[in-house]
Amino acid sequence: MKLWDFNLRHLRAIALIAEFGSMSRAAQGVNLTQPAITQALARTEAILGTTLFERRHDGMVPTPAADLLVPRIVAALEHIGSHRVTMARLRALLALADAGSYQGASLETGLSIPSLHRAIKDLSVSLRRPLAVRRSNAVFLTDGGMIVARGFRLARIELEAGLAELEALRGNEVRRIVIGAMPLSRARVLPAAVARFLQRHPLVRIAIAEGSRAELVEPLRNGTLDLMVGALRQPLLEGDLEQQALFADEPVIVARAGHPLCAKALGRAGDLAELARYAWVMPGPGAPLRDMWVAMFEEAGMDPPPVRVESGSVMTIRQLLIASDFLTLLSRDQIAVELQADWLAVVDDLPARFRREIGVTTRASWRPTSVQAEFLADLRAVAAGE
Repeated sequence: MKLWDFNLRHLRAIALIAEFGSMSRAAQGVNLTQPAITQALARTEAILGTTLFERRHDGMVPTPAADLLVPRIVAALEHIGSHRVTMARLRALLALADAGSYQGASLETGLSIPSLHRAIKDLSVSLRRPLAVRRSNAVFLTDGGMIVARGFRLARIELEAGLAELEALRGNEVRRIVIGAMPLSRARVLPAAVARFLQRHPLVRIAIAEGSRAELVEPLRNGTLDLMVGALRQPLLEGDLEQQALFADEPVIVARAGHPLCAKALGRAGDLAELARYAWVMPGPGAPLRDMWVAMFEEAGMDPPPVRVESGSVMTIRQLLIASDFLTLLSRDQIAVELQADWLAVVDDLPARFRREIGVTTRASWRPTSVQAEFLADLRAVAAGE
C-alpha cells in the first residue's frame, strides 16, 4: 500500500468514527452522508487489507489495527492543521519542497507539471497564503510555505509510522529507526544499544546519520530523523524539541603519547599557562565542549588561547594530535582504543564541575512506535551500565 493512495477526508472520518463510536456522528463531522462515510471506510479498509472497526448494535468498536492507526491519523491531522488540505496537495508541496523545482517534483512523483502547479495554487488559495515564489529559473518556498511543508513532513511521518505498525501487526516487519549521532554517542553508547536492540528485532532497519548538532538538528525537526543522540544543550533554544539525559561525561585534556606536557605533573586543574602555550583543536563556537573549554580559562582570569583548527570530527582530531603537539578536550570513551594503543595520552582531568550531559533529543510532538520506544529503553539501559 502507498500513502498517496489514501484520502485525507476519509482518514478524518475514520478518526471521528473512533472518537464517537458512531457512523452517523462521524458523517456529520466531515460533512458526508452516512452512505458516503460507509463507502469511505470500506475503501480505506480495502487499501489497508484489514478491518478497522467491528460493527455492533451499540456502535463501532475499533480493532487492534485501528488502535494503532487512529492515533497516527489524529497526530497527522494536527500537523496538517486545515480541513482544506487534500492528499494530492500535500504530496505536491512536499515534492516541490524536496526537489526545489516543478520539473524535479514531476520526476519524483510522476505527476505532470501542470497538475503540480494547480495543486500548489489551490493549496495557496485554500490556506490564504503564498507558498512558493519563482525567482529567475528557480522556485523557492516562502517563509509560510516552509512552515506548512514542515507540518506536512511531520504528518507524513505519522501516517507512514501507522502503516508500518499495521504491517508489523500482520507479521511483515518494515519499521525503521533513523538516528542522528553526534560524535560522543558513536563511541560506546549508541553502538551497544543498537547491537542490544537488534538481538530482539533483527528485521527492524536502523539508519545512523553522523554529524554535528548543527548538521542534524533541522533534519530532526523536519522528521527526517527520529531522534538525535549526543551532548545536550542548556538551555534548549528550540521550543519544538525535548531532551532526556542519559549520563554525565567528564572530558579530559588529550595530547599525543610522548607530548611534552605528559611528563609534567600539572595537578587536577592543570597549569593553564602551560596549556595555553600549545595550539588547540576544538569544535566550533556554541558546542558544549567549546563553551566548557572557554569557561576553563575565563574562570582563571585568562583569555583562551587561539583555536588553530575547528573540528568536531574525532578522526580528524586524532590524526592532528598524533602528528603534532596540539591539545584538545575529549571524552575517554571517544579515544579508548587510541589510549590503549598508546597513540594518545590524557594530560589532565578537568574539575568535576566541567561536565556535560549526554542524552537524547526528540521532537516534542514525537510519538515513538513500539520498536522506537524499545530502542530508547535500550539506550537508557546501556547508559546506566545494565
